[in-house]
Amino acid sequence: MFASFVISFFVLMVIGVPVAFVLGMSGLTSLIVWGEISPLTIIPQRVFRGINNFPLMAIPFFILAGTLMGNSIMLKLVRFSNSIVGHFKGGLAHVNVVASMFFGGITGAGVADTAAIGSMLIPAMEKEGYTREFSTAVTAASSTIGPIIPPSIPMVIYALTVGNVSVGALFVAGIIPGLMIGLGLMILIGFFSITKNLPRHRERFELKEFLVAFKEAIWALMMPVIILGGILSGIFTATEAAAIAVVYALFVNFFIYRDMSLKDLYGHVIHSAAITSVVLFMIGTAKIASWIITIHEVPQKLVTLISGFSTSPLVFMTILMFLLFAVGCLIESSTAIIMFAPILAPAAEAFGIHPIHFGFVVVMNLMIGMITPPVGIILFVASGIAGLKLESLVKAIYPFLIIIILTLFTIVYIPGITLWLPSVLGY
Repeated sequence: MFASFVISFFVLMVIGVPVAFVLGMSGLTSLIVWGEISPLTIIPQRVFRGINNFPLMAIPFFILAGTLMGNSIMLKLVRFSNSIVGHFKGGLAHVNVVASMFFGGITGAGVADTAAIGSMLIPAMEKEGYTREFSTAVTAASSTIGPIIPPSIPMVIYALTVGNVSVGALFVAGIIPGLMIGLGLMILIGFFSITKNLPRHRERFELKEFLVAFKEAIWALMMPVIILGGILSGIFTATEAAAIAVVYALFVNFFIYRDMSLKDLYGHVIHSAAITSVVLFMIGTAKIASWIITIHEVPQKLVTLISGFSTSPLVFMTILMFLLFAVGCLIESSTAIIMFAPILAPAAEAFGIHPIHFGFVVVMNLMIGMITPPVGIILFVASGIAGLKLESLVKAIYPFLIIIILTLFTIVYIPGITLWLPSVLGY
């Protein structure tokens, strides 16, 4: 039965069938071969159970909140970032990273970060004398911070797919690593500022400009504070926080910034609904695959296989990193989480790895896949915005990719980086 599932899965993937249909059709094939359970009985049940889950409401709400806030606040966040780091050598490159950190705290999605920041800052950086390759590479690399700094849509998907991890705990676990990535990228930009003589965007820090920019951006900056503050204080759950984020975004757009019409709102809702339907369909069909994997004890067999080499959790995590890196290069991150998290999470638990640490490592590892060929979606979006050949962008992004990978290794081998803050806050 399981052999037929694996074979049909890879055949369908190779011929280009959408992943959600791959998961469902592979499960259907496996059940037909098995012959002991009617596929028409088990498949609808598993799909319905997969999506009939109240916490899943967090996904459409977070997507909609990020969409509502995305376009209206980007210019304000860039101005605020510029007031903080624009006077550094290589100022606009630093602004790019800092703006991604702020924007990631609102949207929780890397591609949205790339599209919004790239369309604004890549032309501006070129105008100041940066090469198109460098400008685009900075934008693509910094966009990976979006799904790491909370809130994070991939973390929500992971927590709901695995089922035994708190969304709030994963959010908190991402704060320090997200700051580490941002700092690492800025240090590298500082090095390039010296070696490539990158320009300053402005001569000095000006307190008056900072205060004006802060006043403009304060409403946008308050969204992650409200989301995290409410979750950590126990006022509301992650699902409720997502709904409140939508209400807050509507209030800010209609009554504070006043730059959204009902027609714009309709477009945002339709766009968010389309994305949500894809994610939920994948989650539903993934439950079929998860059930088949469970009854065949695949996680237990994976533990036995790896234990034949070593019983060390670090060895398991090292093998996992290379596995997920390869997966991330070939499969979109959210899809990969839905497909592999149910297999890997029980195996990690058997090795004694903390579920919060493991969950964050999975998410971050797959985010790296968004800037690696051949399926790195952020690379395609960034190169399309810049009008740059993908090969040129891949070559330019490698120094930044190395920084992010080194940060991942540090987090893997020092679990306290992700676990300290959640433990302090009671997770």
